[in-house]
Amino acid sequence: MSRSLAPLAEKARAALAAVDNVPSPCISVCRMTSDRSVCEGCFRTLDELRAWSGASDAYKRGVWQQVMLRSGLVQPDPV
Repeated sequence: MSRSLAPLAEKARAALAAVDNVPSPCISVCRMTSDRSVCEGCFRTLDELRAWSGASDAYKRGVWQQVMLRSGLVQPDPV
């Protein structure tokens, strides 16, 4: 995935600043990777995509953390 991560990074900043109503990571690039592990646009799994609309803000923040790791916007903490 060589596309620019700028749109996702911009949404991540808004999500991290949100007290409530955490915004979706969707950037309108809605297609799954060839192995169907994550969306190529927002890096969410199918389970995360299905759960999003009814999820709590805490859950959404957790998904955002995973999205940022999967996309490479942040690096995992060293063990």
